[in-house]
Order: sequence, then structure tokens, then C-alpha cells
Amino acid sequence: MTGTEAALRTLAQNVRAARTRAGLSLDELGRRAKVSKGALVGLEKAQGNPNFATLVRLADTLGVSVSALMEGPAEGRVRVVDSDAVAPLWAGEKGGEARLMLTTQGPAPVEVWRWRLEPGEEYPSHPHQAGVVETVSVTAGRMTLVVDGTEHAVEAGQTAAFDGDAPHAYRGSGDRTCHLIMTVHIPPGPASPA
Repeated sequence: MTGTEAALRTLAQNVRAARTRAGLSLDELGRRAKVSKGALVGLEKAQGNPNFATLVRLADTLGVSVSALMEGPAEGRVRVVDSDAVAPLWAGEKGGEARLMLTTQGPAPVEVWRWRLEPGEEYPSHPHQAGVVETVSVTAGRMTLVVDGTEHAVEAGQTAAFDGDAPHAYRGSGDRTCHLIMTVHIPPGPASPA
């Protein structure tokens, strides 16, 4: 079995388990996450290739982190993750990328992401479930954080926090590559019915 097949199998098992825990049918999960039933059936059979936006919508709807859908069981008390060993979940047109490094365990998990944005490159994100809080800490370069249509400049050495339940986007600014660490703080429990 290839690494891709193993990853799809793990994703299939985790989506099915999270859907069952949440007490949702395929139809209801599809309606809430705005994903077709056919795509969900394929996903739970470890078929297809879901994009990043689909994974985020499923995770939000199920009240779990994206990595909770993608990771196998935890291996020990300490996890050290090499960014080169983690495949990007988003790749920009100018060479930028986003890598989900890890997610903490527990009732209110936190995702830790490494992002690289080239000047002028933008990633728009749909609103997350209520209670999700994001932070962005710029380590090099600068970015423009757009939350609910309002732009905020964030430069190297600065951190911004915002409620993730509004439309938001990350854009590389200036004339050099922007590197940032993003955290996504997920509230405990499954999402409430829509």
C-alpha cells in the first residue's frame, strides 16, 4: 500500500468515526458541510482526492481539527514533526504553501500550521464554526490579514488573533516572502445543528 493509499484509508476511517460520533447521516453531513453525498460516500470508501477546502468544511461541521481527520493514532508522549516530512495542504500559484504541522489532543484541540506566502499571493478562507479562534505570528516578511473585509497589516515580530467565524484571507505583502505560524483553536464538542 502506498503512502497516499494509507493516508486515504486513515482519512476514510476518521471521517466515518467522527460522523458516527456526531450522530450524522451521510445526507446530513453533506448538507451541513456543503459536500455532495457521492463525494462523502467515496471519501468513506477511501476513494477520491478531497481538496483542502472540503477537509476544512468537514472538520468544522464535525467539530474536529483537520489533522484529527488525517492522523493515525498518537505515538508516545512527545511528537516532533519535521516540516519537510509534512505534505503541503495548500500550494499557491507563486510558490507559497501551508503545512499542518500537528494538532494538540484533548477536548479543545489546537492546530499548528506553517505558512509561506509570496508577495501578492492570497489564500481566502471560508468562515469556520462559531468559537474558532485563529492567530497568525509573522516570523519573516509581512502579510495582510483580511477579516470580514477589513485589512490588517501584520509584520515580522507581530501576532494577530481573530474570531475565525468571519470570512478571512491571508495575503503576502511587501517585496519578500512572508513566513508565519498560524494556530487554529477549536472549541470543544461537535458543531451544533445548523
